Amino acid sequence: MRILFQGDSVTDCNRKYDDPNDLGQGYVVYTVEAIKNSFPNVYFEFINRGISGNRTENLLDRVEKDLIDLNPDIVTILIGVNDTWHRYMIDLETTIESFRSNYETVLRRIKNETKAKIIMLEPFILYNMGKDNMRADLNEKIDVIRQLAMEYADAFIPLDGIFVAANASGVNNVDLSPDGVHPDTAGKKLIANELAPVVCKFIEEIM
Repeated sequence: MRILFQGDSVTDCNRKYDDPNDLGQGYVVYTVEAIKNSFPNVYFEFINRGISGNRTENLLDRVEKDLIDLNPDIVTILIGVNDTWHRYMIDLETTIESFRSNYETVLRRIKNETKAKIIMLEPFILYNMGKDNMRADLNEKIDVIRQLAMEYADAFIPLDGIFVAANASGVNNVDLSPDGVHPDTAGKKLIANELAPVVCKFIEEIM
């Protein structure tokens, strides 16, 4: 069974591009560990194709080789924060129309050209980490992602809300992410704890 993790730097997390089997050092590793523990006698092929700095436009550009051609049984997608962040960091704006078109085209191709179960995760930016000015743009894009998830996803994980809930329950922002965007160990485990059970549910359905 082939499970593909797709996204930007949060998924990439320092993976070695010259090693197609390298999973990086992020939430993917913790998710894979949980899956293996749940299914110790099942052979899996885990693939991480997250690329640091990617926006929805970049994911669309590589949808053929990094999604369709890999023909996964399950694909998880976490993309979108750079479509907001780059607007403020390097004056590279992704309009909401382009964002929707890029993401929807990717999802439509997965639906039409593979048998994959699609798990969408919404991007997040932590509050009170110097990036609250990006909130309006991110919220607009999260709303689009939620709408697309209702049409295309087999499962949806609202990470932005989940990180807020963790803050509210007393987990320190810096422990979750030192810059408000890239998760540290606690943030990586938080994502994995949400994602792994969903992946396991689909594994059981497919087996």
